[in-house]
Amino acid sequence: MKKKNKKVNAAILIIGNEILSGRTQDKNVSFISKWLNEKCGISVGEVRVIPDIEKKIILTVLELSSKFKYVFTTGGIGPTHDDITAQSIAKAFKKKYTFHPEAYRILEKYYGKKNFNDGRKKMAMMPQDSKLIYNPSSAAPGFKIKNVLCFPGVPQILNSMIENCKKFLSKGSKTFSRTINLLTVESTISKELGLIQKKYIKNIEIGSYPFFRVGKIGVSVVLRSENKKFINLVAKEVNKVAKNKRLKIFKY
Repeated sequence: MKKKNKKVNAAILIIGNEILSGRTQDKNVSFISKWLNEKCGISVGEVRVIPDIEKKIILTVLELSSKFKYVFTTGGIGPTHDDITAQSIAKAFKKKYTFHPEAYRILEKYYGKKNFNDGRKKMAMMPQDSKLIYNPSSAAPGFKIKNVLCFPGVPQILNSMIENCKKFLSKGSKTFSRTINLLTVESTISKELGLIQKKYIKNIEIGSYPFFRVGKIGVSVVLRSENKKFINLVAKEVNKVAKNKRLKIFKY
């Protein structure tokens, strides 16, 4: 991994009609976001879901790549006619869409010459000058071009590949978090949380999320900061609010 920078951000772009139609449930956003934060200190600042439409892919990739340090895409790099992510990104960056020699060799060896049909050959095509993200599960590699890293949409395959992109990333400051679950409703503590957030606005992010678990109604107060000192400090203040209001802490 490259040299550590204090603030490094990324966007995630989910590409696929099957996600928008509801036929397939996305599982990649939470996995990528968690991995980036915990392993690389990179925070995800935006997530988008778009259809398999070339113009839409081109415009969105160009916009996100100009706003974020990295863009992670999932979906659309398989063997079928509607897998158009690679060629769309080639057009976005004005690169030739062509066979990557190493990717071609990997896939030909994996499938064998006899079974290496046109659909499988398509998975070796990507923007010229792309760097490969190796795939230990099903051989077909993802790729990196400029600051865009492209992965397949199948969660199990993506999960197996993610470590292989670490060498392309600059490490940032890790964001720590702590969750305090209180048996109450948001309106009971909203004023107090607002005052605490205002007090530590430059140092910590406080989130409030209602929950219903095992018959219990409550609020998860999530503290996020790059400095554990402020996590501990604000946790004490939240616990003090809970004590003053006689709220029970829910552990599960």
